[in-house]
Amino acid sequence: MPVVDVHTHVYPPAYMALLRSRGEVPYVRSFPDSPNPMQERLVILPAEDTASTSRGRPIGPEYYDINQKLAFMDTHSIDISVLSLANPWLDWLPADTAAKTAQEINDDVNAMCALHPERLYAFGTLPLSAKAGDIVAEIARLNTLDQMRGVIIGTSGMGAGLDDPALDPVYAALEAHGQIIFLHPHYGLPSSVYGPRAGDYGHVLPLALGFPLETTIAVTRMLLSGVFDRFPKLSVLLAHSGGTLPFLAGRIESCIEHDGHLHGQPGFKSRRSVWDVLKNNVYLDAVAYGKAGLKAAVEVSGADRLMFGTDHPFFPPLDEGQEKWMSVSTNEQAVATTFDGDKEIVDAVMGGNAVKMLKLVKTSS
Repeated sequence: MPVVDVHTHVYPPAYMALLRSRGEVPYVRSFPDSPNPMQERLVILPAEDTASTSRGRPIGPEYYDINQKLAFMDTHSIDISVLSLANPWLDWLPADTAAKTAQEINDDVNAMCALHPERLYAFGTLPLSAKAGDIVAEIARLNTLDQMRGVIIGTSGMGAGLDDPALDPVYAALEAHGQIIFLHPHYGLPSSVYGPRAGDYGHVLPLALGFPLETTIAVTRMLLSGVFDRFPKLSVLLAHSGGTLPFLAGRIESCIEHDGHLHGQPGFKSRRSVWDVLKNNVYLDAVAYGKAGLKAAVEVSGADRLMFGTDHPFFPPLDEGQEKWMSVSTNEQAVATTFDGDKEIVDAVMGGNAVKMLKLVKTSS
């Protein structure tokens, strides 16, 4: 059974060219006053744009060179990767150019994967700032691209969140074409929630807490608005093992059942429970970095709906000369220990579930 990485990002050449041409967030350029003035830095959030020498994050070829991705896969014995554009995707594009840009970038990624057809697949990127009809058209077009296996989206949807009724045609198209949504956070929580000393703690608070809570809030809004009632066959793969959703699922369900306002709404009695959706519509990646998080993920969705991921090229080694990435080893170890070495289940999580769900070709390696 091959090892499959379902959570691995790339900024393809077409996207890098777009970011390098820009002067406002998001953009890529080097800064003369940065610690390494020759190194490009990626600025994707407004708060990063106001920093001084720490503006954005340093990036290198591992973010956009597909040979670097393949080398990373070889080093870590990963047979297949399902690539996705990293945040902030195309949410920021003007409506009149979004559809065309999405086509160019999706074609770029598909062509990149086609050079390595049994090793690389991808989730397409949708022009969510465009009209619903343009988004639906791109969903249909993605089905004609051999290496595409679904779509990646953030939590803002078309700008008003994933409970926005304007997204219904998009959900309907995704359901009709059998395309899974890879849901990934980007916007986090308001910086004020982290307190006045947040700057002393690097990126730990927004990444460790903000991202998981953003995902949990987004999916809960989908549940509350009846998205999964209207589209019962919609499939969603949640990044970072679903954030805090597995742990909070019982509390969310209890709060819904005890809410007098919701009880008075049409369709409440026939609604699907949080547990039902988690068991039948939700898949979780295994990017939890620990046994406790994976156990919660398995408890709510099942081992057959859990898929290995690395989050490459983020969380790179900080020690010079370190070949193996600790973030990858930690996820591998979490899978192995969660299932007490049960090879059949471990193989399924490390690759078999993804091969089945995403209809991937097995490699001979």
